[in-house]
Amino acid sequence: MGLKPGYKQTEVGVIPEDWSLQPLGIIGKWFSGGTPSMSIEEYWSGNIPWVSPKDMKVPRLYDSIDHITPKAVSAGARLLPAGAILVVVRGMILAHSFPVARAERTLAFNQDIKAVVAADGVDSQFLLYWLAANAQQLRELTTEATHGTKRLPTEMLFRELVACPPPTEQEAIADALSDTDALIESLEQLLVKKRQLKQGAMQELLTGKKRLPGFSGKWDIKCVAEVAPLQRGFDLPNGKLKQGPYPVVYSNGVLNHHASFQVRGPGIITGRSGTIGTVIFVERDFWPHNTALWVTSFKGNDPKFLFYLYTQIGLEQFATGSGVPTLNRNDVHAFKVTIPRNKDEQTSIATILGDMDAEIAALEAKLAKARQIKQGMMQELLTGRIRLV
Repeated sequence: MGLKPGYKQTEVGVIPEDWSLQPLGIIGKWFSGGTPSMSIEEYWSGNIPWVSPKDMKVPRLYDSIDHITPKAVSAGARLLPAGAILVVVRGMILAHSFPVARAERTLAFNQDIKAVVAADGVDSQFLLYWLAANAQQLRELTTEATHGTKRLPTEMLFRELVACPPPTEQEAIADALSDTDALIESLEQLLVKKRQLKQGAMQELLTGKKRLPGFSGKWDIKCVAEVAPLQRGFDLPNGKLKQGPYPVVYSNGVLNHHASFQVRGPGIITGRSGTIGTVIFVERDFWPHNTALWVTSFKGNDPKFLFYLYTQIGLEQFATGSGVPTLNRNDVHAFKVTIPRNKDEQTSIATILGDMDAEIAALEAKLAKARQIKQGMMQELLTGRIRLV
């Protein structure tokens, strides 16, 4: 099959004919960072952000954990202008990620980072997205440095080829991806808010501090054993696992499905060994694994209410053992909880929290979809498969 009209074959694959290949080393002016003397107090605690790899967790840098003073700059600390792109080239963080970020204000940076100020005709936001899209490829260039840390040799980084569209198309690509980033950020912020609202509702509704309309009367104070006692799950070796419709619930969730079950649903399960603190609710019949504990009786209470009650207890506090943590059910059983006497009140509380969970799940799905769309856009736009101009 021949090339699509208007495209050409290059070292990085097929790209539009009017795109050029430029090595990263000449796509702008590169700078090295440094650390002002830690022993000179007047260099530190100023108002100038000083970026190190621990700050490179977000794609746009407005601030940092540490700050330096103008005296540190006078002594040689390098300042970067807004729009510069920072790349981590040394540190253990390179073992699992390849942090890149754009300076959104004037700042300084340390010696584990290289920075580039884009040349004329190169859009800095386009360059940021190109680096992010090729992060895995660039991370594969890393080598072992001293003391087992990771290092990205500058000469190898600089040889990487960037497929560059004309400036107007670079800007159009960057604008399109920025719009997607804005949507993702708004969904992330909304999700944080919804989770905080749910946590606040749990703290009020599950303790009786806030009562729902139509309900009154005292709540009981009981031990967990009187409300929802726990029992160890059942062994199921991998060799005996037969695929089927029934969820197998381990300490960290549903990881398999089996042809038979041990317990009628609904059920509440939590980790006994390994992962401690996660509480799982299943609607259907299930198999609780022996790494888990399951509620053997709801004692006439609403199951979903008890699920939320268990999530609020904070089971991590009962973990023992320094190697593989273990949950002692006897300690959990002795813990005191407050619970409405009226099952209808329990059900109403569980319904409200369930609706909040459903809203959070819908937002999570929407956020995952937006991130997926952005990944697809980057693959298409940054290779020229889809043109915006």
